Amino acid sequence: MVTVGMNYHVIEGKQQDFEEKFAAVIGALRAAEGHTSSTLWKDVSDGASYLITSEWSDEAAFTNFIRSDAFRAVTTWGKEQILSGRPQHKVYKH
Repeated sequence: MVTVGMNYHVIEGKQQDFEEKFAAVIGALRAAEGHTSSTLWKDVSDGASYLITSEWSDEAAFTNFIRSDAFRAVTTWGKEQILSGRPQHKVYKH
């Protein structure tokens, strides 16, 4: 099992758009092979800073998901319209 932490900082004023998109993406995550659960966290000291934690059966399952067309479409949208910088991902193996 691995946990993936995905850190995002959105453009000020775009928080609701980001949160709504995450709610839609959760369906794709649930359908992804090897995905166990995901949670969206919001930084209380910076309302435009988010962390998504995702549990996966193994790192290969996560890698397959981020290479999918569905993930690519969401990241393109985020890069062009929502994010203020490049997302940072970290894999925690346990």
